[in-house]
Amino acid sequence: MSELLKVENLSVSFLSYAGEVRAVRDVSFHVDARETLALVGESGCGKTVTSKSIMRLLGRTTGVIQPGSHIYYKGEDILAMDKKRLSQIRGSEISMIFQDSMTSLNPTMTVGAQITENIRTHARVSRADALRRAEELLRMVEIPNPHERLRNYPHQLSGGMRQRAMIAIALAMDPSLLIADEPTTALDVTIQAQLLDLLRGLKDRLGMSIILVTHDLGIVSDFADRVQVMYAGRIVERGTVEEIFQNPRHPYTWALLRSIPGMAPDRKSRLYSLHGTPPDLLLPLEHCPFAARCEYCMPICKKQPPAETVLSDTHGAACWLLHPNAPRVEIPRGIGGVNRD
Repeated sequence: MSELLKVENLSVSFLSYAGEVRAVRDVSFHVDARETLALVGESGCGKTVTSKSIMRLLGRTTGVIQPGSHIYYKGEDILAMDKKRLSQIRGSEISMIFQDSMTSLNPTMTVGAQITENIRTHARVSRADALRRAEELLRMVEIPNPHERLRNYPHQLSGGMRQRAMIAIALAMDPSLLIADEPTTALDVTIQAQLLDLLRGLKDRLGMSIILVTHDLGIVSDFADRVQVMYAGRIVERGTVEEIFQNPRHPYTWALLRSIPGMAPDRKSRLYSLHGTPPDLLLPLEHCPFAARCEYCMPICKKQPPAETVLSDTHGAACWLLHPNAPRVEIPRGIGGVNRD
């Protein structure tokens, strides 16, 4: 597979009254053409900041991408692009579906106007041609009566239909990379499944890559190709979907898997809950960031951060339990080798 996107040593900070919040810390990953990569973790772990950094959508005065960070799209460093080049790829070659469709869509514009605005920003077409394309896009995302829906305002659509309209806007220029930030948040389970099926079909039909940002490992099990598990602004484990679900090696990944309904070995047992809260990102975190919440914590975990242990060409985890001198710990029952079907 050819490499479409490559992120190297990405670090992002926010300047607050209390000091520097280091939201993303030295994150590196890549996305291949026609591949789906999932960024998974709890709220506040840095997933959304990472995804917005790719399109340089962070606030000008607060979000600071640190020197030494690089984001290459088809070999071109996005962080070195001028405003003209950046505006050419935003919404055209790289598009994003934002988390809350109600606040992301403009309440004063019809759905048709918002789709045609994106089309006419990037292509020299007439308004009539842009409207025809907009109707075609609404049909593509399976919105019924697309001709009528072009005239609707966001508040006239259901949550699922608003999210489909967001997808239509994002796909207006046939992007190579689609970033989907929590696209199923606040939707019921049935609508979630329909949207994921829709995105999967559109990915295959249009030949694009997808970065899926989510807190729920359950929804990526049969959707993503690879998974990056994030915690406290860092990637703590990475691997293919099969490696993450069949052979997870980081205690935080175990906790995320155990919290999925239906994954418990005994269906009558209480659903697992990870206790505690993520660390304060104002702190330097000169040790393992998960140490305070980890039931397998050792003295070394509270002294220095673990380096990534490479388990295969695609699988790695940053945990002291993988050190040769660490005590042997079995993967919690019901996780390793689980049948995701």
